[in-house]
Amino acid sequence: MGGYGSALMSTQNSKDERFRALHVPGRPLLLANAWDPGTAKLFEALGFQAVATTSSGFAATLGRLDGSVTREEALLHAEAMVAATDLPVSADLENGFAHDPAAVSDLVAHAAATGLAGCSIEDFTGDRDDPIYEKSHAVERVGAAVEAARASGMVLTARAENHVRGRIDLADTIERLQAFQEAGADVLFAPGITAPDEIRHVVNSVDRPVNVLVRPGMPDVDELASLGVARVSVGGAFCYAGLGAVTEAALELLEEGTYGYWEQAAVGMKRVREAFST
Repeated sequence: MGGYGSALMSTQNSKDERFRALHVPGRPLLLANAWDPGTAKLFEALGFQAVATTSSGFAATLGRLDGSVTREEALLHAEAMVAATDLPVSADLENGFAHDPAAVSDLVAHAAATGLAGCSIEDFTGDRDDPIYEKSHAVERVGAAVEAARASGMVLTARAENHVRGRIDLADTIERLQAFQEAGADVLFAPGITAPDEIRHVVNSVDRPVNVLVRPGMPDVDELASLGVARVSVGGAFCYAGLGAVTEAALELLEEGTYGYWEQAAVGMKRVREAFST
């Protein structure tokens, strides 16, 4: 048993180290957000070097909107995703499913036990009327998450949610990211920031790798690299792109009675057969 456990720990440490090493400013990691084990395997076969979960995409597989997944569901989902691929996996753990820093720390410790190479914790309260934690409390929560992540070697991403929660305040966002850096976060992330000058300002204001979330009208990957970005993620976009294709196919059958969707289906079938046969 001891030898087997040591082998598992060695494998996990290797994934943590691989994931950490992929964060290079100016040479961004393209992080595919998968929503189930099948898409994790597909993205690995397509050549991505790491995958992440997506809270909105996973919620969609359950017939729910983002923000409705429970702590237990997120942990089981993380475990399934890790088992599906040899790539490092990072989990979107939303706000830690708790307000209390100790509870956030406990979640991160349990997440590490699933074999994750990384996870993210955000400063969104879950309350639409009062969406962002007071800064000192947000920093305390990140610090607690960092402590738990360091015990396992996981890469901890701290998210400042201002720009996707209706608080367009770049100065406050940067102050939060700087405070999260001081609390020990490995990667910093402010989803919703899309303008090149603002992205550059964020990158130049911190000393940690910066992740950006792809949005319509964003600079392309080459420009993001020139701005010093270290990681690019897509959130639920790939999932919604898939659901968009399904919607179009279904409406074609319902409204036109034709099967033009088979052209795109053939592409998916070929890729799935290649990915799942290995």
